[in-house]
Amino acid sequence: MSQLKSDFLRTLQERGFVHQISDESGLDNLFAKETVTAYIGFDPTAPSLHAGSLIQIMMLHWLQATGHRAISLMGGGTGMVGDPSFKEESRQLMTVDTIESNIASIKRVFSNYLSYGEGKTGALMINNAEWLRSLNYLEFLRDVGRHFSVNRMLSFDSVKTRLEREQSLSFLEFNYMILQAYDFVELAKRYDCRLQMGGSDQWGNIVNGIDLGHRMGTPQLYALTSPLLTTSSGAKMGKSATGAVWLNADMLSAYDFWQYWRNTEDADVSRFLKLYTTLPMDEIARLSALAGSEINEVKKILATEVTAILHGREAAEQAAETARKTFEEGGVAENLPSVDVPSSELEAGIGLLSLIVRAGLAGSNGEARRHVQGGAVRINDQAVSDERRMIGSGEITADGVIKLSLGKKKHILIRPAA
Repeated sequence: MSQLKSDFLRTLQERGFVHQISDESGLDNLFAKETVTAYIGFDPTAPSLHAGSLIQIMMLHWLQATGHRAISLMGGGTGMVGDPSFKEESRQLMTVDTIESNIASIKRVFSNYLSYGEGKTGALMINNAEWLRSLNYLEFLRDVGRHFSVNRMLSFDSVKTRLEREQSLSFLEFNYMILQAYDFVELAKRYDCRLQMGGSDQWGNIVNGIDLGHRMGTPQLYALTSPLLTTSSGAKMGKSATGAVWLNADMLSAYDFWQYWRNTEDADVSRFLKLYTTLPMDEIARLSALAGSEINEVKKILATEVTAILHGREAAEQAAETARKTFEEGGVAENLPSVDVPSSELEAGIGLLSLIVRAGLAGSNGEARRHVQGGAVRINDQAVSDERRMIGSGEITADGVIKLSLGKKKHILIRPAA
């Protein structure tokens, strides 16, 4: 890449966010001379985004931090169709009520990364249902659809991979890329939005929007994509052994979120510090130079910094302290995740396997049995080998809980409840 003039592109480049830019010098000049509006779209397929979306959210954060205007576009309209990009099969269609409920839930996270409000750099939260749900189909086909070549659309990798499988691509999904392109044009007309950002799998869709804008008379539009991230061992970002790493606190606790980042592979620590924290680059360089046992301390810093942005500094430091008490002192930390079990059930006794499943440490009795047989299960830090063992009120500690552990890093407190 050439020497960049704008703070925004320079920041993204040095932190590892840039995969492709449609016209690097043109976009750099635009950012260097004026306040630029850019957007990223988020599909409301669940009540929360997960950690795989954080790279996109951080790009919007840096956009605003370097003096520009960020739009977080909610797919209230496109969510009714579903993005087929590189999906093995059709998405389940959602009702309007489900989509609206998901958007309301997702919105809560963004204010931790962006400052919404008036002014040149106040971020905007916009729902594409505003213009998509009221479209007249025949007019849309005539005014917008005529600009799209089916031959070209069939050449996109995201479409080709689906066509090569037995699971066909529906006409509904085929329309998605037209709707996404139209979003870019609408945002350009309504908000002078000049740039769309997204993951590298969105390149074809974004370029479609640039082309449509050119044909429909917008100013020059631009594309910027980030690399699709996996961990060094090839695992997909945002997924853990126990499921998705949700961003909403009511779907994943601050402690479990902290633990996800604490368990980062050694080879990923430096890269993740650049992408997911706001620490200065010279501080990241200093931390990245540490090796040996010190890298575990750097992982704790990574976990605390990432968690602090999302859940607040107090919750992040509380998670770090909970982990320290649990792992370094072997104690029972009050802030560990917990499960309430009626006192009457504990007095009668609960089978170990069913308790493991109930605590969310296994998906079935069979999986729980394998954990016990493998020596991974402990009650109050004591290994348990008898899969038929009953757990009851006799195991309640002086702290008033039973500590159920799986391996070294998963701990659940069983709390007696009325």
